Amino acid sequence: MKQDATRNAAYTVDCEDYVHVVEFNPFESGDSGNLIAYGGNNFVFIGTCTFQEEEADVEGIQYKTLRTFHHGVRVDGIAWSPETRLDSLPPVIKFCTSAADMKIRLFTSDLQDKNEYKVLEGHSDFINGLVFDPREGQEIASVSDDHTCRIWNLEGIQTAHFVLHSPGMSVCWHPEETFKLMVAEKNGTIRFYDLLAQQAILSLESEQMPLMSAHWCLKNTFKVGAVAGNDWLIWDITRSSYPQDKRPVHMDRACLFRWSTINENLFATTGYPGKMTSQFQIHHLGHPQPILIGSVAVGSGLSWHRTLPLCAIGSDHKLLFWVTEM
Repeated sequence: MKQDATRNAAYTVDCEDYVHVVEFNPFESGDSGNLIAYGGNNFVFIGTCTFQEEEADVEGIQYKTLRTFHHGVRVDGIAWSPETRLDSLPPVIKFCTSAADMKIRLFTSDLQDKNEYKVLEGHSDFINGLVFDPREGQEIASVSDDHTCRIWNLEGIQTAHFVLHSPGMSVCWHPEETFKLMVAEKNGTIRFYDLLAQQAILSLESEQMPLMSAHWCLKNTFKVGAVAGNDWLIWDITRSSYPQDKRPVHMDRACLFRWSTINENLFATTGYPGKMTSQFQIHHLGHPQPILIGSVAVGSGLSWHRTLPLCAIGSDHKLLFWVTEM
């Protein structure tokens, strides 16, 4: 008998605001708990969570809010800085947000008296993706519906600017070679830029539109994944500029694609809330069907835990967590 892959969230945390976006800190921050950030209509919440999968004396999930930041406008995106440390004195919390007012805000806090933010202005339309340079954390890359990818330093000065052929949907930085940047466009093209030469060095084609989300596999940087139309697509950039593998997964159009941080064959996708409830799926490249399907009444955001095969999704005043096997 085939086991039904559909299941409810393993863990739930109640939130004080509608959750539009959620991000686990992808960087080691020197603490046993895992930092998580989520954004709502007015606030950004920073918390720590520990799961029973990693600590024997925890039942289910242990969640604690460390700090709430007033944001004043809907939070659309969150990116963590690698400079965030919980084991320093004082601790450093550093992240940036994109918002409905087309501005980026860079937040810095010591979880005590120092809570600052700087506004980075320049985009003329919605910002769809943003990321810190993963080694030094001294630059931020962002992509927007205004057909640009921009690089900013922490003073808010633009240090580079690439004109795109369509809205920029996703941006990823290479984990080691920090002069390489991946930018995915809505028209189905994914380009890799050399930031030293300030030019494109390679491009991939999905041959499908609209491309809504793409992600560079940090466990194996020859792999790129995306969702376009109803399908997920996977490229091996050493072999071809066209997808090596693709499959239709979401009836009402696919929305987000994220690789697992610990396994190069594991990834998750979400669909738009349509006639059905929004679907969340975990896939393994060795399996023809999704290995886990979660249904969420309203879902937004998608983030993998740094060291566990565990995904977080935002919902109506809730954070939902699903766990899968490796």
